[in-house]
Amino acid sequence: MSRSSTTLPARESVLVTGGRVVTCDPDDRVVDGDVLIEDGRITAIGPDALSKRSRPGLVRVLDASGCAVLPGFVQPHIHLCQTLFRGMADDLPLLDWLRERVWPLEAAHDERSLAASAELGLLELVLGGTTTLLDMGTVSGHDAVFDACARSGLRVFSGKAMMDSGAGVPKGLRETTRRSLDESDALFARWDGAAEGRLRYAYAPRFILSCTEGLFRGVVERARENGAKLHSHAAEHPGERRAVRELLGQDDVDVLESYGFCGENTLLAHGVQLTKAQERRAAKLGTRFIHCPSSNLKLGSGIARVADLLASGVKVGLAADGAPCTNNLDAFTELRHAALLAKTRSGTTSLPARLALRLATVLGAEALGIADQVGSLEPGKRADLQVVRVDGPHVEPGGDVFSRLVYACRSSDIVHVLVDGRLLVKLGESRVYDRERVTRVARVQGDAVRARAGL
Repeated sequence: MSRSSTTLPARESVLVTGGRVVTCDPDDRVVDGDVLIEDGRITAIGPDALSKRSRPGLVRVLDASGCAVLPGFVQPHIHLCQTLFRGMADDLPLLDWLRERVWPLEAAHDERSLAASAELGLLELVLGGTTTLLDMGTVSGHDAVFDACARSGLRVFSGKAMMDSGAGVPKGLRETTRRSLDESDALFARWDGAAEGRLRYAYAPRFILSCTEGLFRGVVERARENGAKLHSHAAEHPGERRAVRELLGQDDVDVLESYGFCGENTLLAHGVQLTKAQERRAAKLGTRFIHCPSSNLKLGSGIARVADLLASGVKVGLAADGAPCTNNLDAFTELRHAALLAKTRSGTTSLPARLALRLATVLGAEALGIADQVGSLEPGKRADLQVVRVDGPHVEPGGDVFSRLVYACRSSDIVHVLVDGRLLVKLGESRVYDRERVTRVARVQGDAVRARAGL
């Protein structure tokens, strides 16, 4: 297995001082002052934060002058297993992209390439300010992904992709319904709640064209019993929509609802093709949708009505999807695209910068059901945050801090990233990974996967 001998930095008492604190709390407060962190949680915010220490001892001081201090990004739809496929599946519509490139590449994975793919993705994510993600893997070898996630320090929901039917599915990805359910149950038993609770399992049937009714109903029953999240794709692409209607006579979201694959524990990526009636039902049922604007653009899927979804009461998150359909996992790119595309789809005031930033942080946490712990900066919450320069030449003279973060900043502006009070990124460099080693191994393993896939 291609793994590094990573050791997570210790939790410390930390004072992030001198920054503009963008809380993303219910009042969207912006505070000029400090953030005090103790025992992995935020203790106090404000100019007198240090005076509210609960115990004596050394405090690491992080200078945030010229910076915004904000919650870490929450990306509730990522494919870590696909990071090695970056640049290998360009300029194709969804179903061809899957059948001609992504599925053959996934089928060619081994344990070493999966570990390398996950590490590369996790490094990119943390350097880009992402602190929580929901990941969908491939069919086999998912322990390697969970192992990489455990060593990353990030907060990760993840599950193996489940596929028991479908046209064009390679032999290496097709499994029986029973085996798919049994392997998912075993992964749940091994990994749910691991790494001090940072890892959680999610049942992940890939999409309705590759999964039987029995598989969907099986995971619904399990999630009802054990509280796991349900994660799939739906209403993504016009070609997919036509194929589903030809096969089943109705749209995928309608079929999924009839299976019970819906509600507050269910996160569906995309939602580009949703009708107004389907939006209203999603709001009533509590089904979450994850907006992936760059992926939707590159695959020609369309532009989701994200502002309309939010206005109708649907819980929505924001995510990059996978490297072969966006070519990076940069949350700042998705943040900017979401805000700009909403203006074209629903009007210039439909997704202002302040709301767009909430979409990338606390609303993503709400979609995952963990907004009581992360997604905003409030005393008592876990210390998952990022420090971002907002005074660069591409940002000044600026506008307010929301405008700077959404329309001008980029991932290279990130200075520090903390998860659970651990300083994972310091001065723009990972304290967990050797960047040069990770990228070198990724190049070797990427070439190996492509050769095994015959592409």
